[in-house]
Amino acid sequence: MTILRGHFAMMLVVLAPPETDAEALSTRLEPVRLRLDLDVSVRAIHDEVTGAAPLGEPYAIAVYGADRPGLVARVSEALAARDVNIVDLETRVVGEPDPVYVMHFEVEVPPGRAEEVEADLRAVGADLGVETSMRPDEPDVL
Repeated sequence: MTILRGHFAMMLVVLAPPETDAEALSTRLEPVRLRLDLDVSVRAIHDEVTGAAPLGEPYAIAVYGADRPGLVARVSEALAARDVNIVDLETRVVGEPDPVYVMHFEVEVPPGRAEEVEADLRAVGADLGVETSMRPDEPDVL
């Protein structure tokens, strides 16, 4: 769940009975969608997707600065150009009276590309007037 530019977004992965397909689930959700004025998208996923092995080394990336159109896109484009997989993205606005837009990424960086990715992020940050940082990420142990 997150809020992007004032809009709440949530993604859920649910386990439905085997006979339930995406279209049937979408139809069942339609009354709720209409009543709450929601945008709902239902897609089937397969176990091989959710159980995929990591594509690279885990890193955490933070971006701080003034919110502006295209900020998420520019950072995401820089990551995609180096084949970085975005595992998680959280955004929020913090601080008063001068609020700051904060993005936290969990990513998988292809082996041997961390320095290149970090340099690309610094360049994007300088161009957009935001601060960026990148560090190796420790996996959560539950």
